[in-house]
Parts: sequence; C-alpha cells; structure tokens
Amino acid sequence: MLYDLYKDRVYSIALYFFQGDETSAADVTQQVFLKLITAIPHFKGDSAFSTWLYRLVVNACQDAARRRKHNLAATVDDLTVPESQEEDLVRTQVSRSIQDAIASLPPKLRMAVLLRYFDELSYEQMAEALHCSMGTVASRLSRGHRMLAERLQSLRGRR
Repeated sequence: MLYDLYKDRVYSIALYFFQGDETSAADVTQQVFLKLITAIPHFKGDSAFSTWLYRLVVNACQDAARRRKHNLAATVDDLTVPESQEEDLVRTQVSRSIQDAIASLPPKLRMAVLLRYFDELSYEQMAEALHCSMGTVASRLSRGHRMLAERLQSLRGRR
C-alpha cells in the first residue's frame, strides 16, 4: 500500500536528481523501498511519514551520486502538442536548458529545489527531510534561485 502511494513521488525526485537517467531513478526507487521495509520499525512518528520517507530518498540519491563517476545527459519528455516545428524546437531547447540548469546545481541545492517545486514540500517538511534548519532550507533555496537565474538568463529573449 505504501509503495502504491509513494512510488511516483520517489521516482520523480530521483529522476530529476539524476538528470533524467531512468535507470538510476528506478534503482534508487527500488533501494528506497527496500530500505523502507527494513527501516520502518525505526520510524518514531516524530514527523510525518512522508517527511521521513523523503529523508530516505535524499540519502539514497546522495549515496548513489557519490558512487557515480560521471554525469549523464538530461532527457526531456515534452508531451505537449506543438503548434509548429519552430515552437516545438524552442520549447524543447528551453526545457533542456532548465533541466541542465537544475542538474548543474550542487546536490544540496538541487535537492532543495526538487523537494520545494516538484513535491511542493513546506520549508518545515524540507528541514525535516534534509536534516537541517528552516534557515538553511531558505538559504539553499535562495542560492539555488540565484544560480538558476544566472544560468537561465539567456532564455529571456527566446520566448
């Protein structure tokens, strides 16, 4: 039941963390749920279950990233129907630029951005999941925003 409830969220975070690498995302998702089976007796209920699970996801992503020696290219799945080939090309380039910008963030900043904007966690939930203060969460998001703004500055004229 927990797997059915959370598998898509866990996979989505891992997929973005690993820049679209579906194999790595699937591996991490599997690791998280295997870990969940063995670690659930240790869940104390001090925080929401979902926050505790996000911590498992964060740890699994960071552990897997440490083991990786190289970055993989990001992939973009754009499901919208283009109005023209030119618009499709621009949309694909913009999506790719955004994916690349997020992927280029340091892991701690990248995870903060993913948890905030892809899973819509509150600062408090993020602080619990990332094992840091809400001030640190705010700082990481602020730094991530600045870095993304710098890296995406060239997109302003495209749209």
